[in-house]
Amino acid sequence: MKDKRLVNPPNSNVTFSKQVFLEGIRDGIPIGLGYFAVAFSLGITARNAGLTPFQGFLASISNNASAGQYAAFVLIAAKASYLEIAIVTLVTNARYLLMSCALSQRFSPATPLFHRLFLGYDITDELFGLTISRPGFVEPFHTYGAVLVAAPGWAVGTALGISAGNLLPASLVSALSVALYGMFLAVIIPPARKDRLIAALVSISFLASYLSDKLPLFDRLPNGMQTIFLTVGISLLAAWFFPVKKGANTNNE
Repeated sequence: MKDKRLVNPPNSNVTFSKQVFLEGIRDGIPIGLGYFAVAFSLGITARNAGLTPFQGFLASISNNASAGQYAAFVLIAAKASYLEIAIVTLVTNARYLLMSCALSQRFSPATPLFHRLFLGYDITDELFGLTISRPGFVEPFHTYGAVLVAAPGWAVGTALGISAGNLLPASLVSALSVALYGMFLAVIIPPARKDRLIAALVSISFLASYLSDKLPLFDRLPNGMQTIFLTVGISLLAAWFFPVKKGANTNNE
């Protein structure tokens, strides 16, 4: 029986689809709005580090990562060296390496290298969840549509946050920061409702993430490293005890 999740045949060429591209823009709008709200508060941190709105825009358009940018801005404010900033940013954003590896397994063999590189430019938690949740092979133009909305929202939000400075009340800035977490829940809840295993793994991930901040030695690791250990560990256990049946992702009858 043919797997319904496999939308494209294995050797299909990647061609532009206006419908898929517009679907990506539609799906990227809530992500862009969430990014704008969070980046606005991040911009205030960047302003305290002495960045101009243009510098904040460049930082966000080239490094779309809230934790990595926040850590970098704090180090800039502390007058850290370039090497220290580079190492901390790499460690904080290291989880995106895992996401890239997972996403690479969902590409059609016919996908050109430049599509893989372009998609690697903006693999964030939300965009990864959006892309990986679609059935079948990765459709680059769907992700491009989402990035077209999400990336400018993040960069413009940072620049405006720097411009606004401390004009907004602290309570309002804190409230804006919650938007991204609500949006991420909207990404993981639908598949968790359809699959009990996914729901269980999500619950285990929440619990393990909480305990990682409480356990001795483990709590001293940077958040990025904690995320990597938890992701690899939970994924390995899930793959060991609940492996995908052979042939589940093939196009064979």
